[in-house]
Amino acid sequence: MTQTDRDDLARRVRVAARALGRHGLAHAYGHCSARIDAERFLVCPPQPMGLVAPGEACTVVPVSGPLPDGVLGEVRIHQEIYRNRPAVGGVARFMSPKMMALAALGRSPKARHGFGAYFAPEPPLWDDPQLVRDDAKARGVFAAMGDARAVLMRGNGAVTAGDTLEEAIVLAWYLEDACRIELEALAAGLADAPPTFSAEGANERATKAGRIFERMWDFLTAGDPEL
Repeated sequence: MTQTDRDDLARRVRVAARALGRHGLAHAYGHCSARIDAERFLVCPPQPMGLVAPGEACTVVPVSGPLPDGVLGEVRIHQEIYRNRPAVGGVARFMSPKMMALAALGRSPKARHGFGAYFAPEPPLWDDPQLVRDDAKARGVFAAMGDARAVLMRGNGAVTAGDTLEEAIVLAWYLEDACRIELEALAAGLADAPPTFSAEGANERATKAGRIFERMWDFLTAGDPEL
């Protein structure tokens, strides 16, 4: 990767971080990253994502080994995902309100609408509310996640993984909306009732065609100072 490419990747990471903050998907806590190559990825600055400044330096993190000084401890989760899923190009760790409420109940959203179909039949849950600040817990989160697009952590947010950074950010928005639907179903007393997507229906609906991800990325990043 050339320096120009690295600079562009850092810009995309900053844009992604601010998008999560701007749309209420993250507050003081959370982080996002993009893969550089098989051995390294780039993570956003260790501060509230909505406050990341244009041009602010991101940090190169090894896929294996100790975290560099200043990198937030839960970035270990990113390491586990990049190391074990070579097709993943971007990861987001966030604490959006509806998802936090549902995960705190030890529940995960079922595939009830179009955005939920991307996580069918439902995203896995890591049933531990503690911070993930050691390698053993990071391995546990990844073991729960497996090949899924997202994993919820009981009382401690969620992680999404996409083929690209942009995809991971869009999936964060989709997951929050799926959790909104689930909470409304619970409030209505209908959470255990159909309909939900069949496996075949979810696979058909969870499409990337028609610039599905690109259009949501455009919406989430509109007005960003580095675009």
